[in-house]
Amino acid sequence: MRLVFAGTPEVALPSLRALIASPRHEVAAVVTRPDAPSGRGRSVQRSPVGALADEHGIEVLTPAKASDPAFQDRLRALAPQACPVVAYGALLPQSALDIPEHGWVNLHFSVLPAWRGAAPVQATVRHGDEFAGASTFRIVKALDAGPVFGVLTEPVRPEDTAGELLDRLAVSGAELLVRTLDGIADGVLTPVEQPADGVSYAPKITVEDARVDFGLPGQAVDRLVRSVTPDPGAWALFRGERVKLGPVTRAAADPAPAPGELLVERKRVLVGTATWPVALGDVQAQGKKRMRATDWARGTRIEAGERLT
Repeated sequence: MRLVFAGTPEVALPSLRALIASPRHEVAAVVTRPDAPSGRGRSVQRSPVGALADEHGIEVLTPAKASDPAFQDRLRALAPQACPVVAYGALLPQSALDIPEHGWVNLHFSVLPAWRGAAPVQATVRHGDEFAGASTFRIVKALDAGPVFGVLTEPVRPEDTAGELLDRLAVSGAELLVRTLDGIADGVLTPVEQPADGVSYAPKITVEDARVDFGLPGQAVDRLVRSVTPDPGAWALFRGERVKLGPVTRAAADPAPAPGELLVERKRVLVGTATWPVALGDVQAQGKKRMRATDWARGTRIEAGERLT
């Protein structure tokens, strides 16, 4: 089929590469978010999807809004039969949804109707789900509510961060997306409406959402930290300044430190929670490089009774 691919961040790259490599489909253009300042120098850069399209000589469309008449005119001129979407990051009006013959086919990283919204993988990790997954569905006006073409699942590993899990799903999801478009092209794939039961939502994660509350049970602390790693990154306050925290591990101590209290040992740094303590992994203080918790503790000279809050 003739396709126009919509996506923006790196998580969309496996899907775009798979479609470019597919002998059954032609990627006529990509739609991505406009070039934006990035990096320390804040220089204006292409999105990862736009940069990959440039490498392959594929036309790149960067409308400020998908409702832009000039963008929609160009989309009609390209005459895509379908528009696959992976993490595009902007709303699609009905006037744009109506252009391709087979609609816009989204790859979403959850088993719908669970975890509709912007951060399904983070929600999967934070809530301790045993399985993660991905779904392909036809986009409709309601958020992630369209009929589903295909689904895959895989176990969530005990040590998975959201970033690690998303990286795996991006690769397996790319295969699902290609198979979905193959089935649509062959006329053998009919989407199924999502059930009314089991709907849950995963809104975008903010920096404030990533603050660790050590008054929670240790399991909840562990899941929270992993769910916001690497982005936006877990953090807490120490001596009034923010420190970033990498994934933690379950630990034991007798007596156990109080919630938030730091206990520095020779080979580990513990923090108390509402249940069992956790051992810190990497720590990054403001203006410093990321380092092992023991190195941070030695340089900081933590005193007895000091806490992360």
